[in-house]
Amino acid sequence: MSKHSILLIFIVLNILSCGGQDKKDSADFFLKGNVAFIQNNYTEALRLYNEAIAKNPDFPDAYLNKGITLMKMGQINDAREVLTEAIKLDPTLIQAILVRSESSLRLGDLKSAEEDLKKISKEYADSTRYFLIKGNLMDAMSQTSEAIADYDKAILLDKENTEAFVNRGAVYYKLHSYRLAREDFASAIKLNPAQPEALNNLGLIATNNKEWKNAIFYFDRILNFHPDDALALNNKGYVLLQTGALEDAKKLIERALDTNPKNGYALRNLGMYYDLSNEPDKALLEYNKAMEMAEPVEMLYGFTGRLYFKQKDKTKACEIWKKGTILKDSIAIEEFAKNCK
Repeated sequence: MSKHSILLIFIVLNILSCGGQDKKDSADFFLKGNVAFIQNNYTEALRLYNEAIAKNPDFPDAYLNKGITLMKMGQINDAREVLTEAIKLDPTLIQAILVRSESSLRLGDLKSAEEDLKKISKEYADSTRYFLIKGNLMDAMSQTSEAIADYDKAILLDKENTEAFVNRGAVYYKLHSYRLAREDFASAIKLNPAQPEALNNLGLIATNNKEWKNAIFYFDRILNFHPDDALALNNKGYVLLQTGALEDAKKLIERALDTNPKNGYALRNLGMYYDLSNEPDKALLEYNKAMEMAEPVEMLYGFTGRLYFKQKDKTKACEIWKKGTILKDSIAIEEFAKNCK
């Protein structure tokens, strides 16, 4: 589940009543950039913020909003550099420090994210956004109890913080506390009926319970809003594999791979399709592609080992299952214990 979606701050400059023409022009570009940003026209917003900075290089708010725009455009490293410039110009600009902490978190620089959050903890003692980002950091550091506590604070401060519900639910899901996870995802859906992570996770919970119709219902809701959502396409494909609709499943899984060729779960599912279609060589090709990506994919090592075992290659099967036990693959653990000792 991709779960650190951004809900960023957007401040408005109090235009200076004094100053030269360049500063007035800069303020004008800045305000036009704000309008473009609100309209989700990030390319135009970026251009206008650049114009504002060109007219007035000592304009920290323009750097801040440029950094936020770059975050929205997925240019996280560039965003962090721009936010750092904003902070150099105005070390008291705590909004920039907060957003920079999020950029560091997105880049996997947990230490820098933590340092920035510590700098502004007093100023943001009543900020739902601060506790959301801190919860995300704690989750990334595998400090689940602390993450849940921070999400609790974020929700206490804002009962409509959809992202906090989604992210707390994701932590509960990882802890196998599915009832609590379901409640949080349902709360998120009430606030935003199109929230893809919440819908996807509700679909996964239904899948785990083999409630195939409910699972397809949730995945279809995502696809109604986002027809090319790779996660929903692949997850619906998995459900169709379980219900015997192999060809329909294959079409969805291949569409998911067209969108994201490095989707390990989709490669595993395509391998499952070929496995179920009695094409073991093609199945092993896809399973091995997924394993080569070196990312955790549930049941991948279990399924791969089973196919080798079915082909009378017990040595290879046990080798695969042994690796799977290290990765906590439930099927691999079961099969290794049963067949390889």
